[in-house]
Amino acid sequence: MMPTSTRKVVAILQSNYIPWKGYFDLINFADEFIFYDEVQYTKNDWRNRNRIKTPQGPAWLTIPVRQTSLDQRILDTPISDPKWAVKHWRTLAQTYARAPYFKQYKDELEAFYNDPGSELLSAVNRRLIELICGWLGIGSRLSSSTDYEMGEGKTERLVRLVQAVGGTHYLSGPSARDYLQTSLFTDVGLSVEWMDYSDYAPYHQAGPAPFEHSVSVLDLLFNEGPAAPRFMKSFAARPATPTAS
Repeated sequence: MMPTSTRKVVAILQSNYIPWKGYFDLINFADEFIFYDEVQYTKNDWRNRNRIKTPQGPAWLTIPVRQTSLDQRILDTPISDPKWAVKHWRTLAQTYARAPYFKQYKDELEAFYNDPGSELLSAVNRRLIELICGWLGIGSRLSSSTDYEMGEGKTERLVRLVQAVGGTHYLSGPSARDYLQTSLFTDVGLSVEWMDYSDYAPYHQAGPAPFEHSVSVLDLLFNEGPAAPRFMKSFAARPATPTAS
């Protein structure tokens, strides 16, 4: 293992729309987080949609997009309905108007939905993620895979990205265990660590039982405000250390 002073943790993931708290824990555990939107856009995934907790239970907020080919990249995926932002803001405002900390974030969030700044899904997602990172006090460096040369190969591309930014450790979500070739990292002196998304503490959440962890982080922020980091792993006094492979 390399000296602590030279340790640099890198996480690489596709952009998602108003992601859940675990996504931001992954960012916060990393020294650098790389948006990986040069890959194929997939339907019925988290790229253009997420859930919020309404008085009737979880409900989807979905950005309508246009997909013209199966190999279309997330980076190139256009939003198909210019009125989507108005509709989403109306739903968020109606759902969380009485949440304890909604007013604390209302003005900035409303300004975003009044002017998302792009007609491309990737750009919209990134702008929202950057805004939320600011609210949570996350200082990790955010970059894009488009800034670097990657070459070919599913795992090989990730290895090259970690090397390109001077990383020593690659932090991955647990679902990648099924396909990630960890030997390609260790062969070049890189360590692989795995996020653990289990055992999150519940917070004050409106709506009917059961408690829903897998909703947008906005639900946590609107209900807990400045205390939101207490319900996330990466901010804990003794955070749950990612598991090494």
